Amino acid sequence: MGLFLGAGIEGETIVLIGGTMVHHGLLPFWPAAAAAAGGSFIADQLFFLLGRRFRDRPFVQRMQTRPAFVRALRIFERHPAMFVFAFRFLYGLRTVSPIAIGTTQLPARTFLFLNAAAAIVWGTVFVGLGYWFGEAIETAFGRVRDAGLVILPVLGAGGAIALIVYLLHRRYSR
Repeated sequence: MGLFLGAGIEGETIVLIGGTMVHHGLLPFWPAAAAAAGGSFIADQLFFLLGRRFRDRPFVQRMQTRPAFVRALRIFERHPAMFVFAFRFLYGLRTVSPIAIGTTQLPARTFLFLNAAAAIVWGTVFVGLGYWFGEAIETAFGRVRDAGLVILPVLGAGGAIALIVYLLHRRYSR
């Protein structure tokens, strides 16, 4: 559950830690990859739907002026399918891209299928990287034997950030 939520809220760092846990035998590989893919998929679907539903609201319209949003739309317009598949791998575009794509005319069904395929690849790749480079990751971030000491504070911080974003969204979208 922590890996599922962490993949949706934070992304790569939590999934790499999950891969390190797989490396130590604390989690099985395929369920960890599925949890990472599922969390990423759900979060991106929600962001897409927010962009689609609130594209005419001031909150999303203000986002449309930000450089990352403009950049995401520019790339999307040139290569729509490839961008939907690849945005989660592009630094600085991970969170804003599904919202930006939601403001376009891309059919929701097309986004759903491409997002699902990309989430599966992303979850498998990052859990795999954590697994294969577990020792190096441990050296860089310290020992990860007690997952609760690492994941719970990150999830708590992620939950607090999500609550703040939600409250700000409610305040400015009226």
